[in-house]
Amino acid sequence: MDLQNFPETFDLLHLILAGLLVLAVLTLLVVATRRKTPVEDRQPTTPASAAETAPEPTPQTDPVAPAPTPVADSGALLDAGALNCLSLLQHEARLIDFLQEDLGGFSDADIGAAARVVHEGGQKALKSYLTLKPIHDSQEESRVTVAEGFNAAEIRLTGNISGSAPFTGTLIHRGWRVSECRLPRPVDGHDTQVLAPAEVEL
Repeated sequence: MDLQNFPETFDLLHLILAGLLVLAVLTLLVVATRRKTPVEDRQPTTPASAAETAPEPTPQTDPVAPAPTPVADSGALLDAGALNCLSLLQHEARLIDFLQEDLGGFSDADIGAAARVVHEGGQKALKSYLTLKPIHDSQEESRVTVAEGFNAAEIRLTGNISGSAPFTGTLIHRGWRVSECRLPRPVDGHDTQVLAPAEVEL
């Protein structure tokens, strides 16, 4: 990854903001691709009286037990989804190239120019595969009231917390929620551990 080929200058503050944005995107994409493990079907229980009176089936009438259905591995699905997200961010924003680069020998202007490419590509990936909506509609740095019975997964209280809701404080971040996920499904036989193929020019 040649940082000298990136566009114009960019300050270090925007680099940090771009990095935080990319990490937030990764977290949202991982959460958005989480799958639940299918619940095994419960077999109906037979009352003891019915079991005692029912005749034992003969070998000719004994029903054939169905083959067990394989249960999807939720951990494998989650891993595949996370790797797929990382591959998309590499394809659109060259995220892995940027994070793997040793930036010690580059100026802030060069790093900022590279961060601009990562930001633009990451933004494109975000808009292509996810629809995001803010959790809180108020403007950041405005005073808001958190009502009693609020969802702790949606609103995180920080600072000096005492007493019980309702709470009044300053909105530091509006939060994000995924309202629609359009991540492509991995194709059968696709190696999800290959995040970006090696390129050979002939």
